[in-house]
Amino acid sequence: MSHRGANLPQLFSEARRWFEDALLASLEAAGEQPVTTAQASVFAMLDAEGTTVSELARRMGVTRQTAHQAAHGLIGMGLLEQVPDPWSARRRLIRRTAEGQRVHERAQATIDVVESVLAERIGAAVVRSLRQGLTADWGEPPLVAAP
Repeated sequence: MSHRGANLPQLFSEARRWFEDALLASLEAAGEQPVTTAQASVFAMLDAEGTTVSELARRMGVTRQTAHQAAHGLIGMGLLEQVPDPWSARRRLIRRTAEGQRVHERAQATIDVVESVLAERIGAAVVRSLRQGLTADWGEPPLVAAP
C-alpha cells in the first residue's frame, strides 16, 4: 500500500498488520505453533479470568461464528480451554491453559522487542508520541456530516 494519500484508519490498519506480521513470524521462527491473525486477536482480547465467545466477537469486531472458530482452533492446539462461567450456568468462558499463558507471555515479550526495533527505525520520541496520542481520551466517536 502506498502511504501517500492514506487516511488515518488505513494507516492504523497497515501499522497493525506490520506488528502482527512481525509477531506471528517471530513466534513461529522461535518454534511456537503457527496461529492465524484471528487466533492472535483472541489472545489479545481475552481477559485473564476468561471471556465468553460473544464478548470476544464484540471486542474483535467479528461475528460470533468467527470468534468461535478462532477460539476453538486454539482449544484444539491446547492453548485455550472452555470452562463453566461461575456466575452463569448458561455461559461458558474461554481462558488460557498453562501452555497458552506461556505463549501469551512470550508474545508480550516479543511485542516489546518489536516496539524497540520500531523505536530504532523511526525514533524513540516518535514512538512515545504515538503511544501518547493513542492512549489519550478521544471521547465518544463523533457524529458528523460530510460536506
